[in-house]
Amino acid sequence: MPAAIISPRERLVLTAIIDLYIATGEPVASQALARVFADREGLSSATLRNVMAALGEAGLLEQPHTSAGRVPTATAFRYYVEQIMRRGHTGEGAETASAMAREAESALSEARRGQIEESYNGVVSTHEYLERTSHVLALISSGLGVALASSTTGQVLEHIHFSRLSTGRALAVLVTQSGTVQDRVLTLDHPMTPVELETAGHYLNENFRGWPVERIREEVARRLEVEREAYRQLLTSVEELCRKGALAGSDTEPTIFVEGMANLIGVEQDRERLREMLLALEAKQRLVELLNAYVDGRKQEVRVVVGLDEASPAMQDLVLIAAPARVGDANLGTVAVIAPTRIQYQEMIQAVSYIARLSGRILDIPPV
Repeated sequence: MPAAIISPRERLVLTAIIDLYIATGEPVASQALARVFADREGLSSATLRNVMAALGEAGLLEQPHTSAGRVPTATAFRYYVEQIMRRGHTGEGAETASAMAREAESALSEARRGQIEESYNGVVSTHEYLERTSHVLALISSGLGVALASSTTGQVLEHIHFSRLSTGRALAVLVTQSGTVQDRVLTLDHPMTPVELETAGHYLNENFRGWPVERIREEVARRLEVEREAYRQLLTSVEELCRKGALAGSDTEPTIFVEGMANLIGVEQDRERLREMLLALEAKQRLVELLNAYVDGRKQEVRVVVGLDEASPAMQDLVLIAAPARVGDANLGTVAVIAPTRIQYQEMIQAVSYIARLSGRILDIPPV
């Protein structure tokens, strides 16, 4: 690991190089680095050149083309992220944990937090929250904003709740036994009263709690045929609610929102690599697999993955910053930024974390 092989001085210089590279996008020369450390004893231009050479031998810096400057490698960015995450969890020196928490929170300015919160005005459902999130993250990261709804495939029903929104429209909130929460606005063929919706929800909860979600709609349709005379009105209402998507099962594709593809076009200059990268990112199923592979929906923590070449060689210069969005113990989905490795890591880590936690304040999920 880089932390075990570089000295405190090398760590200091490496951090400065990465900060300069993120700020300018240009290879960092020893002269530019010398200006940063102008008032620091023991860090002359000659010393800095020697440190940069050592960092290059350690695989943390590389020299693009014939430039005199150096750029950080993916390994360097991973080490940089580790330092940010470690500062967010433990104190160093005389600094207390609370002081470190304040430092991490200050990375997201009050203006930025206000901008984020204002962007969610009028959002009342999980679908709207996730759709809006892809837009917000693309805007503030200048990368790709991604939001993936949690899937009900293979899930078991815990509870379902229906609310009347207006004539011919109802809100269905589905809670599974694994803690997944999904809500959908249903457009109905026939208006239903609040009493009819409540009765339908009670029927499903009483008869199908513990059933796999994808089997329930099929069983309701079967019962409608068998018990049509005895429960005609009730089962007709239940069948329509299920048919309209209240219990979407394995026959539906995962809901994923992606925005900001144009942000990446100006970053990659190699046209062939750009074409391959865009093809990889446009394959939404690949993005679903990527988020599911790296993000644990049971843990409300940010995951940072530098270099996505395991997913696709074309994505080797991209970074994933992602976190699960939760309301209490319920998992709503995943929010993420996919951007070039030259990104403002600390701010984006805090922004993704803040937006993921914001879901609990925005959405009012009925209790089970």
